[in-house]
Amino acid sequence: MYLLLMAITLKFRVTDYHSNTFEAIKSAMQLDDMRDCIGIGGSWNEFVEYLVASLKAEDVKLVLEKLSNSDDVAYAKLVAQKSKGMPLISISLTKLLDNAARDCMANMSFGLFKAFKYMKNMVVQEKEHSLQLTKIISAEKERSENIQRQLGKRQKLEKMNSSDKLDVSGPPASNGAQNSPDKLAGRDPASTKATNRVVEQGKSEGCLTSGYRR
Repeated sequence: MYLLLMAITLKFRVTDYHSNTFEAIKSAMQLDDMRDCIGIGGSWNEFVEYLVASLKAEDVKLVLEKLSNSDDVAYAKLVAQKSKGMPLISISLTKLLDNAARDCMANMSFGLFKAFKYMKNMVVQEKEHSLQLTKIISAEKERSENIQRQLGKRQKLEKMNSSDKLDVSGPPASNGAQNSPDKLAGRDPASTKATNRVVEQGKSEGCLTSGYRR
């Protein structure tokens, strides 16, 4: 089944690519009458969309009509419905013969090939786009991991430097050790000399006193 939208007409074509090929050509006036009979309001685009949706639905039938005195099929009727409860579409088709049938099948085959090629190109483009996105995501992930590794190394280095500084400075001295006589003497030579003078003077006075008593 094939639907061809022209400037002011719609072509409905059905074939089994063997012995039965049918066609119906509807002008703008005929389509307008069909829309009134079906009972679909709205714009032309909405009407065409409903036709396409109905022809793509599962419940599409092709009713063959034979001649009264022959087994040959002369006409067919295309019956379609978008869904149960929706308006029913019925389109009468005329059987094509000989060259007309062959040309119709050739045009339908070419149209289907173009549609298939278009869909294939769309799939290829979608795959390429998906591949590009995958590469971008992978690159961003690798970049993020590198940044995390660099931050980890920097933090580790800062911890090592901080630990080395603590080892060099050593633990703080206690107050008792700071105030020990040895350290005080080492820190203040003047006070040591004054102490020695006092001691020597005391010794001299002691000697004088003992001599006087004698």
